[in-house]
Amino acid sequence: MNVESKEKIVDKKRLRNSFKYAFTGIKTAYKDEQNLRVHTIAAILVLVFSYILKLSVFEFSICLILIGLVLMAEFFNTAIENMVDMITVEENPYAKKAKDVAAAGVLVFVFFSSIIGLIIFLPKIIELVKSFM
Repeated sequence: MNVESKEKIVDKKRLRNSFKYAFTGIKTAYKDEQNLRVHTIAAILVLVFSYILKLSVFEFSICLILIGLVLMAEFFNTAIENMVDMITVEENPYAKKAKDVAAAGVLVFVFFSSIIGLIIFLPKIIELVKSFM
């Protein structure tokens, strides 16, 4: 069996295209989706305050995981909303339900991520305030 008859383990062109499509998706989502931009600003603030408040590696890792998951949820929500819009242009209660439930998924995840953020950040903020008193 020669090398040419074997299936390629990595097709460089397909791999390169998959990254190109993903980056195009990121660019498109940021251009079109206000909530994604808001979540990104919040993520940047979390990263800045993580540095200022000297979070432990574990706490910082939790923050990074949550940031990634919130952004991922927002990307999936955007994809679902766009698919629904593509499928139907007229008012449809099922289309509305799908979009509302997808948005609710993001909201619930952001809510619980915020609670975890408070658990991590609040003691450090209280400690910082006490140090100035």
